Amino acid sequence: MTTYSSSLLRLLDERGYIHQMTDAAALDALAQKQIVPGYIGFDPTAPSLHVGSMVQIMLLRRLQQAGHKPIVVMGGGTGKIGDPSFKDEARGLLTNEKVAENVASIRRIFERFLSFGDGPADAIMVDNAEWLDRLEYLPFLREVGQHFSVNRMLSFDSVKQRLDREQSLSFLEFNYMILQAYDFRELSQRYGCRLQMGGSDQWGNIVNGIELTRRMDGIEVFGVTTPLLTTADGGKMGKSVNGAVWLNEEQLPAYDFWQYWRNCDDRDVGRFLRLFTDLPLEEIARLDALEGAEINDAKVVLANEVTRLVRGDDAARTAEATARETFVGGGAGEDLPALTIGAEGMRLGAVLTEIGFTASNGEAKRKIMEGAVKIDGETILDQGYVVIAEDGAPIKLSLGKKKHGLLMR
Repeated sequence: MTTYSSSLLRLLDERGYIHQMTDAAALDALAQKQIVPGYIGFDPTAPSLHVGSMVQIMLLRRLQQAGHKPIVVMGGGTGKIGDPSFKDEARGLLTNEKVAENVASIRRIFERFLSFGDGPADAIMVDNAEWLDRLEYLPFLREVGQHFSVNRMLSFDSVKQRLDREQSLSFLEFNYMILQAYDFRELSQRYGCRLQMGGSDQWGNIVNGIELTRRMDGIEVFGVTTPLLTTADGGKMGKSVNGAVWLNEEQLPAYDFWQYWRNCDDRDVGRFLRLFTDLPLEEIARLDALEGAEINDAKVVLANEVTRLVRGDDAARTAEATARETFVGGGAGEDLPALTIGAEGMRLGAVLTEIGFTASNGEAKRKIMEGAVKIDGETILDQGYVVIAEDGAPIKLSLGKKKHGLLMR
């Protein structure tokens, strides 16, 4: 095991963030000598980031915890193109107005993770549209394009896999890695940024930025990537059976967010506690060692800690109380997902899909046939059952042991 001298790399290593690094020894020495400004970019492709982005957000938090300066780069410029890295096809292009809306919506989440301000180690947030939107094509090609080898760009796994599968890669997308490399150089000039971090799929883009900065300015900058994060059962981090696990409250209620962590695989508990909470490593080791039914106590701690960080203390307390009331007390806590149905009622299959418990009416019918659906504790097997709610008397809907909701008029 590598032993690092700087508190930054020791922290990242102990908690499991490091996958690849460029010149680890030089970065380790730099982090001992000075405050290191480091950045991660986030493209605003939706109004919220989801749990799959949390490793990178936490990476910026760890950077600040170790005494260094986080730079959050909103991809108002690159988001108009879309990163093709390891994607099967091009993303739909967003309008300038939609990109701006998404940037404004995403900004809020970072205020819970980072301390912003004007101090040497305070976080800052910038938008790469500030410089990318102003580029002139011919001067950019002459100044920057000469430093890129198309042969080498084609050799990166993120591009090569797309071409090997004979899937189209547009010239627009191909330019993404050049623009990201230019971001690193621009941030180096503007803010003295010396480090870019990202997921393992960003390795090629990061290396491009390091080489461009060295060739154009003679400055040594560094890169760190995190491991590809999947759940123990091989699933993609941040995805649930009902879709993405969004960080913003508007996209996903706090209770559903809490439940995502509470229902994680036993094998993921220790790793998630290290990556996504600030609990001491000794306490995490104790929780990770729990076995049998006691591992559920560790999952509740995980759910509380992550929800508190992302949504706040009140959201964590309410979600836990709702879960306790629902699962232990047999009642229906106030924070359960709810659906309003009209006076004429709604078919049970449609209710299950509308509230988000099933992905389609076909799946809903299968769940009803399997006896997995209950109304106020009573199993319903009739696929044509119509749910009628009375004024002021919510109905408790359950799918299996873990999904519960309220139906009201």
